[in-house]
Amino acid sequence: MNERRAKRKLKQKLTDCFHAAGIYLDYKSDKGGKYKQFIYPKIHDIDATERRLRFVFTLPNGFDPVEVTKKKHVFRQFFGSNTEVDGDDVKTFVVRVYAQGLLKSFNWRYADINPVLDGKEVPIYCGKDAAGYHVAYDMTDYHHLLIAGETGSGKSTQVRSVLTSLIRHMSPDRLHMYLADIKRSEFHVFRHVEHVRELCTDATHLRAVLTDLDVEIGRRGALLEKYGAANVTDLAAPAPPFILVCVDEVALLKDEKAITDILEKISSQGRALGMFLILSMQRPDAKVLDGKLKVNLTVRMGFRSADRINSRIIGTPGSEKLNASDSGRMLMKLEEINEVQSPWLDVDDARTMLDPYRVAPPPPQPTVEAAEKEKPVPPQETPKFGVLNVDDEE
Repeated sequence: MNERRAKRKLKQKLTDCFHAAGIYLDYKSDKGGKYKQFIYPKIHDIDATERRLRFVFTLPNGFDPVEVTKKKHVFRQFFGSNTEVDGDDVKTFVVRVYAQGLLKSFNWRYADINPVLDGKEVPIYCGKDAAGYHVAYDMTDYHHLLIAGETGSGKSTQVRSVLTSLIRHMSPDRLHMYLADIKRSEFHVFRHVEHVRELCTDATHLRAVLTDLDVEIGRRGALLEKYGAANVTDLAAPAPPFILVCVDEVALLKDEKAITDILEKISSQGRALGMFLILSMQRPDAKVLDGKLKVNLTVRMGFRSADRINSRIIGTPGSEKLNASDSGRMLMKLEEINEVQSPWLDVDDARTMLDPYRVAPPPPQPTVEAAEKEKPVPPQETPKFGVLNVDDEE
């Protein structure tokens, strides 16, 4: 009874909000035109929890949905500043009211995020939403990820957080990571970690690694065909390990066609083969994010971008409006676009956390010059005492 009464009050409050915002159709109810009847949006669902309140409503036919977007301030006046209004640009809208709003920042702690990673095969930890809930998804469901944002926006920290979470959660025999850091500024913290099969710092090395992975694409495809399986996870144990290719500042490789072709191939075929991409960049480049590659990067994390054009290229319109003071704040596009606060993970802290996962580096290979110096010198024969050399005899 109390729950029904509470929902009736919430329904009336939302209806009052509609009226104040002018979100209704009206008509004269009598011949004299003295009385008006109002047709308000239809409220389909009211869901209230301790942290969040959600309304779902549809507009009456004939009402312009753009008017709802213009009146977001009215919803905030009625329900508070932590109110979001999202719609499908036709007639269905969702209003979310959060108890506390997004955190300014919070530290990455594996003990806190581990529960939300459990049950996912390749879990990607994102951050916290406005209700304070941890957000994560499974790469086997949403396959490839783009992370973009200006310097200081939190993009690099997020890449570090995502990779560290994967290493902590997955065993090295189930996840093989191939990292590329062309600027040589971000991935040094992952050097010699057991999961990391290759760490490339130049295009030549990356090209060779991707060429080998191209062969692996063919090998895994042949396995699926041989056993009539739709996905490598359907193969009999032991299934092939998941492969993650993560390229930082991928825009630097836009003229490397051999590299971008294989990245695009992984993006289009990798889902069934257990091969996934994480690409990051500061400035989105339409030349890189073109064609199949852009379409197949189904998840987008858009940190603060320079302008509206850049945010649209990323696929997170509105990320240009994120405040510079809110480092780590992003618009995340999964099934819909939501604002998320990513965690803070310091480089030194990450290095300490990853130390238990490091293996001894292979011994350095000697250079040609060093090898020549180390060759044993054959002993030279010396004339015995009392025996003359031929030259002496002459």
